[in-house]
Amino acid sequence: MTLNGWLQIGLVLGLVLVAVRPLGLYMAAVFEGRRTPASLALGPVERGFYRLAGVAPDKEQGWLAYTLAMLTFSALGFVSLYAILRLQAYLPLNPQGFDGVAPDLAFNTAISFLTNTNWQAYGGETTMSAFSQMAGLAVHNFLSAATGIALALAVTRAFARGGATTIGNFWVDLTRATLYVLLPLSIVVALGFVAAGAPQTLAGSVDATTLEGAKQTLALGPVASQEAIKQLGTNGGGFFNVNAAHPFENPNAFANILQIWSMLTVSAALLIMFGEMVGSERQGWALFGAVGALLLCGVALVYASETAGDPLLTALGLDPAQGNLEGKEIRFGQALTALYVAVTTGLSCGAVNAMHDSLTPLGGLVPLFLIQLGEVLPGGVGSGLYGLLAFAVLSVFIAGLMVGRTPEFLGKKIEAREIKLAMLAVLILPLAILGFTSVAAVLPAGLASLANSGPHGLSEMLYAYTSAAGNNGSAFAGLSANTPWWNTTTAIAMVLGRFGYAVPVMAMAGSLAAKKKGAPSAGTFPTDGLLFVGLLIGIILIVGGLQFFPALALGPIVEHVLMLAGKTF
Repeated sequence: MTLNGWLQIGLVLGLVLVAVRPLGLYMAAVFEGRRTPASLALGPVERGFYRLAGVAPDKEQGWLAYTLAMLTFSALGFVSLYAILRLQAYLPLNPQGFDGVAPDLAFNTAISFLTNTNWQAYGGETTMSAFSQMAGLAVHNFLSAATGIALALAVTRAFARGGATTIGNFWVDLTRATLYVLLPLSIVVALGFVAAGAPQTLAGSVDATTLEGAKQTLALGPVASQEAIKQLGTNGGGFFNVNAAHPFENPNAFANILQIWSMLTVSAALLIMFGEMVGSERQGWALFGAVGALLLCGVALVYASETAGDPLLTALGLDPAQGNLEGKEIRFGQALTALYVAVTTGLSCGAVNAMHDSLTPLGGLVPLFLIQLGEVLPGGVGSGLYGLLAFAVLSVFIAGLMVGRTPEFLGKKIEAREIKLAMLAVLILPLAILGFTSVAAVLPAGLASLANSGPHGLSEMLYAYTSAAGNNGSAFAGLSANTPWWNTTTAIAMVLGRFGYAVPVMAMAGSLAAKKKGAPSAGTFPTDGLLFVGLLIGIILIVGGLQFFPALALGPIVEHVLMLAGKTF
């Protein structure tokens, strides 16, 4: 690690800090229906959508109606995207003449983009037409992110209101998230990527002549626009197979910084929006502080692991000060690679500018563990916030048990129903991740896709289901996932990770919204100070992460011990 490296990390995080408060306050104004600078231009468009769809924007929904609207919308989205992928050969904007996507891969991909996972068991530039990329994948990049924001808004209103039977209107929240937040930001960020050198064209490819005089065909397409919403919506799907390590997706250092900034800013701003909407901006900053501290620890661990001397490389006569450079994009260096790794897995993004399969065992442990925590650092767009609030509810409950008081959070008493629902949500991830990994580890259909044996092979399988259930989408590259077994089981894990998590959280929101808000008293546990921040960090690590320790011990931890003894896999 170097001072220069930490200064680079500090610069990017500083740019995020500058943006999160104004964006968070802007989003609070948008979703509370107040006038903003964008209202003059976008207000008529918003009202036009409501008239066309027959939506009454002033009519709110209870938690069950809100959830059913979300599930219905998601089901229709799956059907439409699956149809686009299967019928790709007959649709326009297909200059390469790609065939329709195979049934199991189309099923997996449609579920993947529907759930904001963007897991890809294919090479984008050799599989998807421009029409499928834009009308299929990019559209769901917007809609899946907007759906996550809508769910976070519903949970936020549950804490902000007292004695309420409604928590908002799903169609209004979905429209405003897309129209006022994601679309304007995507236009600006896409122009930034174009300025950096990312292609934005409907041409399928261009022929080039190399320095040796050989002919080469370079894949092209609407890359910049896809890149913008992939990062802002923490989607993560790459236009190209190697994702943000490809020079067309990530042309230079400016583009790399813009990608990291885009991943973090909207997710972090939602925490400030939460504080503003519940009437306590300090509460938003307390949540920000907890997840920010955990994220910095993740960055430091990856940076330290990847810059430490590898005894296997040192034995070959390589300079130990260079650390592990395998699978790294040398243009960006170890520091920004470490930041990218921690951000993309602390969030539910999954974009990569380095190959996670090439990280050292401890370097690979960090992204695995961050996803298993529920990706709440500060989380995916929307999903991270409502996941973090589930942990906050558990934290005040445990604090109440410690001191013998009825637990409260933002004036709402936390009782048995809320705790059961919060725990049901939190336990979905270990059920999907550990359950599927244990089955795949003993079936020939699962083992046949592994490129490595021993603990690294276990890490590859564990990472695949962790990434799927965590709606992340990144992968250890050694796994050949485009098989009926992996396409089907990872798709089921994605559904559980998205909807199996969201439904009990929404039920908890309905229960909390109906409770009256109590005034703070001398016995109220303050949830906007350092004590709560420390407690929340501890609960996230213990409740969210400890259940995965045995699996991690058999994978990356034992691999690290064996690496020190001179054995690799």
